[in-house]
Amino acid sequence: MTEHWTPASWRSKPAKHMPTDYPDLSAVTKVEQTLRGMPPLVFAGEARRLKTLLGEVSEGRAFLLQGGDCAESFKEFHADNIRDTFRLILQMAVVLTFAGGKPIVKVGRMAGQFAKPRSAPIETQGDVTLPSYRGDNINGMEFTPEARTPDPQRLLQAYSQAASTLNLLRAFAGGGYADLHNIHRWTLGFVADSPQGARYRELGEKISEALTFMEAIGVTPESQPALHQVEFFTSHEALLLGFEEAMTRIDSTSGQWYDTSAHLVWIGERTRELGGAHVEFFRGIKNPIGVKVGPTVEADDLLRLIDALNPQNEPGRLTLYGRFGYDKIEDRLPRLLRATKAGGRSVVWAIDPMHGNTLTAATGFKTRPFDRILSEVKSFVELCKAEGVHPGGVHLEMTGQNVTECLGGARALSETDLADRYHTHCDPRLNGEQALELAFLLAEKLKEERAEQQRRAAS
Repeated sequence: MTEHWTPASWRSKPAKHMPTDYPDLSAVTKVEQTLRGMPPLVFAGEARRLKTLLGEVSEGRAFLLQGGDCAESFKEFHADNIRDTFRLILQMAVVLTFAGGKPIVKVGRMAGQFAKPRSAPIETQGDVTLPSYRGDNINGMEFTPEARTPDPQRLLQAYSQAASTLNLLRAFAGGGYADLHNIHRWTLGFVADSPQGARYRELGEKISEALTFMEAIGVTPESQPALHQVEFFTSHEALLLGFEEAMTRIDSTSGQWYDTSAHLVWIGERTRELGGAHVEFFRGIKNPIGVKVGPTVEADDLLRLIDALNPQNEPGRLTLYGRFGYDKIEDRLPRLLRATKAGGRSVVWAIDPMHGNTLTAATGFKTRPFDRILSEVKSFVELCKAEGVHPGGVHLEMTGQNVTECLGGARALSETDLADRYHTHCDPRLNGEQALELAFLLAEKLKEERAEQQRRAAS
């Protein structure tokens, strides 16, 4: 990994889960050339700011909340959907901040989360076999030869949609919508009458009382902008390296290469091979980056991967997302935590409790039992605590829409309920009520951690 790096050096390495069946490869090259001339979606200074905040997470002084759609779509692109997911993240962040007493670093799986690696390259329905759906920036979901044929023009539409999404997110984050005084207005309609809605309203009352007191002593949104706005960042799995290469630019301030498609990009579980194209691309960009870590990775392999991606051991540079499954995490995670701690590796450990807990219901729907998701999150926090490692964050596939895709939760969604509002284009997502319920569980764990830290400091 010591050879010279360029944004295109990944092309000499084996690349997995990238489409190779475009009918016209010259059209792909032309689109990538067009993208090279497009404005950056994010700025290097913003990515550096996120890295600084993640450095605080790695030191145990903050917590990462990362969530959003499993795969964004062109068809469901709407300002209301963006607003509802952003609002849900704000709600969850308030719950976590109030309990944990630590800043919450807010990162959306938004404005670029289109492509998805698939376990099978083809799909068969009846006697017809077609390429699998791989995300709207590659092909279409409809089961027709035309829709399933990869089309490079979709990359340009994905860029345009990401730009529009970012524009709206920036307006929400900095234009007053995120003002803490709006805390009661953030409640999603379908959550309002749920047990989680009641808990959230109770929390909102406490925060409103605190804000009234603060205003009385002169702490207002005018004197403290943090009460009026939030820092919000975007992320996605950087699967299509041709697109990422085209969006990688030299920062005029630092002279370093940044992938301007998102503030943070990550490598998936299926593409993290040390000698592969994705690791080669990621080792050269200066963004904060992430890697999904599943139950098959061994400690020595993980340390080699960390050293390839973060050779300077920079705090905030690298986030590891464990994705083991509720029944495997207790066996697999502790040895990895011990290895990174003993080796002095500066990383953020976070948990992705979604991907290891997927199953197919008897009704044929892919789903995720909510109790298994909660179990993996709880195990993650407790195992980190036992190993003396900060449980740094959570990474969720979720939506502000009132979907019925994950089993269980306060309303006890059953297999027969899944068909009611099963809208995902790929994997099942938590709805707003389930996501808030998880946030309250996490809040209790963070509250326990804070109390223990206070006891140690007092003794």
